[in-house]
Amino acid sequence: MNKKTIILTCLSVLALAGNAQKITTDNETIDCGKVVYNQPATVNFELKNKGGSKLVIKDVRTSCGCTTVDYPRTPVEGGESFTVSATYDARQLGHFFKQVAIYSNASDEPMYLTMTGVVVEKIIDFSGEYPYKLGDVLVDKNEIEFDDVNSGDMPMQKIHIMNNSTKTVTPVIMHLPAYLKANISPTRIAPGHSGEAIITLLSKKLRNFGLSQTTVYLGMFPGDKVGQNKEIGVSAVLLPGFSDLTDFQRLNAPKLQLSSESLDIHLEGKKKKTVTLILQNVGKDMLDIQEVQMFTVGLQLQLNKRHLAPGEEGRLKITVKDEIKSARTKPRILMITNDPDHAKVVININVD
Repeated sequence: MNKKTIILTCLSVLALAGNAQKITTDNETIDCGKVVYNQPATVNFELKNKGGSKLVIKDVRTSCGCTTVDYPRTPVEGGESFTVSATYDARQLGHFFKQVAIYSNASDEPMYLTMTGVVVEKIIDFSGEYPYKLGDVLVDKNEIEFDDVNSGDMPMQKIHIMNNSTKTVTPVIMHLPAYLKANISPTRIAPGHSGEAIITLLSKKLRNFGLSQTTVYLGMFPGDKVGQNKEIGVSAVLLPGFSDLTDFQRLNAPKLQLSSESLDIHLEGKKKKTVTLILQNVGKDMLDIQEVQMFTVGLQLQLNKRHLAPGEEGRLKITVKDEIKSARTKPRILMITNDPDHAKVVININVD
């Protein structure tokens, strides 16, 4: 084979690869949410032939006989979209995980689509209120707090969602940091129907003890734009561990004593006011103030000493500004110390 033939062959292979069939979808997994027993659940997977050649679905197989599938029997032109519908008979109570394998001329390996959910005897709707509007839906909360978390914990918080719009939404939690994961059930929420978002904290991925705060966003569909009208505030407090201390170590540990753990601030028309708290180490070892953090805006802190010897005092100067009145969450100050009995100290601030 001469050089010219080799080049032509390579170009032909590249041309074929460029026109090859390729199946794509935005959702390979669809969560049906709660399904009533013996009432079949159907999901529609929207797919597309991204290639330039005709796509032929040769076979479709399900993980069990309880699931049936409807799919195109004729070739799908390049660039065209198509639908694969899967129906589960819901004849068994409990969680289900059903897969559909699509065999086509796009690949030697099948493409897998998954439908999940839980079959229940009766659907009991959330009976609480939805006081907040995020995007096109209503929710029961727009702030989440993971309090008193120990390393290794994976606590969960739930946000109930009501779609009061006139169109079906596919909610998604956007801008999640590495220490959070989210799941929304069902994947699609029709008008007038409800769902829930479950936010899980992966505490081992938190970098520091004390307070971590972030903002995530509830989008109405994958790729939705972020905005203040879709914000969900998330905070987590990671505590240092003292569970392995001996009785002797606890007896000789540092001990924090505060002049007050609650402050009533009367601004009386002023733009700011400053108060001072006294901290004293009444224990037997060096007291370390590892973190001093604020939950809200409108506060300014100044700690004169972070390390207090036994019997020594320190001062925490707290300046409260009038902008604190517009804070979304309750004004508080968090302190993290090496006192095993006061690893976390919260100073509540009441302002009028």
